[in-house]
This record gives sequence, C-alpha cells and structure tokens, in this order.
Amino acid sequence: MRRRQPKINWFLVVLVVILIAVVTYVDRWILPNTTTPFIPTPTATRDPESYVTEAQADFTNGKLDDAISTYLEAIRINPKDPTIYLALARVQIFAGKYADALVNAENSLLLNPNSSMAQALRGWALTEQGNYTAADDSLQNALRLDPNNGQAHAYNAFLYGEMFENSAGPYVNPIQTAIDESRTATNLAPDNLEAHWARAYVYQLTGNQELAVQEYLAAININKNISEIHLELGVTYKALGVIDQAIQQYTLSITLDPNNYLPELYSSRALASIGQFTQAEQYANAAVQDAPTDPYVRGNWGYMLYKSNDWPSAITQLSLTVNGGKTTDGQTVQPLPPSNTDTWVSTYYYTYALVLAQSDLCSQALPLTQTILDAFRSNDIAVYNAQYAQNICAKNLGTAAPQISITPQASTTLASTPTP
Repeated sequence: MRRRQPKINWFLVVLVVILIAVVTYVDRWILPNTTTPFIPTPTATRDPESYVTEAQADFTNGKLDDAISTYLEAIRINPKDPTIYLALARVQIFAGKYADALVNAENSLLLNPNSSMAQALRGWALTEQGNYTAADDSLQNALRLDPNNGQAHAYNAFLYGEMFENSAGPYVNPIQTAIDESRTATNLAPDNLEAHWARAYVYQLTGNQELAVQEYLAAININKNISEIHLELGVTYKALGVIDQAIQQYTLSITLDPNNYLPELYSSRALASIGQFTQAEQYANAAVQDAPTDPYVRGNWGYMLYKSNDWPSAITQLSLTVNGGKTTDGQTVQPLPPSNTDTWVSTYYYTYALVLAQSDLCSQALPLTQTILDAFRSNDIAVYNAQYAQNICAKNLGTAAPQISITPQASTTLASTPTP
C-alpha cells in the first residue's frame, strides 16, 4: 500500500541546468549583437547633405581643416555634385591650399562647364599661385557667364591688386581696375566676405588705412573666425601705429591658426617698433618653432636677439640666415639670398655684420661687409651700416678704415616673404 519514492536522476538535473544557462547566455549576449539577414539595420546611411551642413558650420567656426575633411567625405558619397567641389575649393583657398583648390574648381567645371562661380574660384586659386595670365582668363570667363557675380568681381580685384603690388602682369594701370572691381564687388554682394576683404586690400594698397580697417571689420562681422583677415587687420593697425590693436588682431589670428608663423613674426616686429624687444624676441622665437628651416624667420629672430643684447645667440641665428647650416636638432637651413625687394633681408645682413664686428670677429665681418656693399649698394641704410662695421673692425685691428670698393650689382634671387 505504501508507494516507493523515486530516485532523483542527478545527471538529468545537471544537464537541464546547463541547458538553461546556455539558453540564457545566448539570449542575453549573442542574439542582440547578431545582424539578421535581409532586415535593415537601425542606423540609416548618412545623407551627403548633412556633411555639407557640417562642413559649412566648421568653416563658420574657423575650423578650416575640419571643413575640408568633411567636404571630402561628402564628395566621396556624392561625387557628381559640382557645388560640393566649389565649396571645398573656396575653403582650401582660405586655408592656403591653392593647388588643391585649383583641382577642385576644375573638377566642378568638368561637371558644370557653364559655372561662373567655378571659373571665378579657379581664377582666385591661380591668382594666389602667381599665375596672373591664366587667372585673368578664368575670371573674364566667369564675368562673361555672369556679369553680376559679385564674388567674381572681388577675386578680380585681388588679381589686379596683386599685379600692381608685384609690378607684374600685362596691364599699364592695374590698380585702377582693382579699385573699380572692389567697388563693384561690394555693391553687388554687400554680404559677401571676399567682397569686403578685396575692398580692404585695395584700400591698403592705395594708402587708405582707416578705410581698410572699416572694410576688414565688415568682413569680420560676416565671419569672425578667419585667421588671415585678422592678420591683415593687424597689419593695417600696425601701419596706423596702433600697436595694441595690431597685437590683439595678431593674437586672434594665432588662436585660429596656431601653426602659421606670420602672426608671430608680425607681432615681434610690431613690438620692436615700440622698443619692447624682450617680448619681440619671444614672439620671434615662437615663429621659428612653427617654421624652423625658414632662413627669413630665423633672421627675424636673430635681429630681435641682437636688439635684446643677446649677441652670441644672435650670431648663431643670423649665421644660419646668411650662410645656412644645421640647427641644433639637425635640421638644414638654406642660406637666404640677398634681395632688394624686402628691406628686412638687408637688415639681417648688416645686423649680422655689426654683431660680428662688435664681437671682434672681424675675419668674418669684413668679407660680409663687402657682400653687403655689392648686393645692397642702392640701400643707403645697408651701406651705412656695412661701413660702420668696417670702421669698428679697423679700430679693433688698429688699422686704417678700409677703402670702399663697390662692384656692379650681381643678379639676386628675390625674396617672396612680404614685409608687414
């Protein structure tokens, strides 16, 4: 009458527990990460237009490299849209990448041969590369396609202004064309950044610095995050003698483009103009950190070191400028050839001669003074300082001052760095 209790099969119990654990693990950890075939993923492919919007925001915020990268991604997704190539080319010109900009302007033209803006941007890129004839052809095509393209008129003003500034190009009076074109640009495109920038540039060329300030401020009001416009406004303030405002603009330019040595170079010269040589030397040193193999930038540092009475360091830097050589970290600096187009080049040369003479290194100073007298014979300041260095050496050596011998000037390679 009594029922026997069944024995527990422990093997089955353990097997069931293991199966439950496996099912729980698969349900929790494996299935959520498994893509089911033929079912769309929850994240949709990104719309190319969103890349364009992001790139435009990067440009507005002064993040030019980010804008370029984002436009390139938009082109990868949608390579048939000519407007994206145009937007990319414009940002690349602002970033100083003129060869890349030219390629993308021409890519846009391949997709839309009748684009006035593509011709205009191509012309601007060619202008910045110094190819004035080709730039003129391209900009004339742009204006032929759309005479009311204010941006194209602005780029034309840049072209004719640069031809005037560099005494280049086939035209007799390019500055008048630059004036007319910049005026037309602001009339047709009063809200365009380049129109106000071009107008300011032309005002600078014609000595109207106060009006140039107003136009640069108008451009900054459109976009306050473009490094080069702050740089040029600083140059204008420096020309007006408003050094504190110049330094402020240079600082903004450095903030927006930390790798560009020009704001630091110009800051050093602005401070030197009011006798603040210690600060000037610090900015000059910072410029060298950004361009360590540029002899022009090292010459500026050497000059500031000389004015700060650090003669041994000045000799080191000015020797690299004039003679070339290796830096302490092994980088090669090519010598800076004499040039009569930039007075700072002659300043580096005669400052080097002076510091050598004053340091009683006349065996190096005297040959250099003759080089200066030959290469810069039309520069009264350079000639005076070379003769002064010779007189120092004559006194140090206890000899009569040397006879000045000025030979006909040899052809020299012209320096391309602008004087602020």
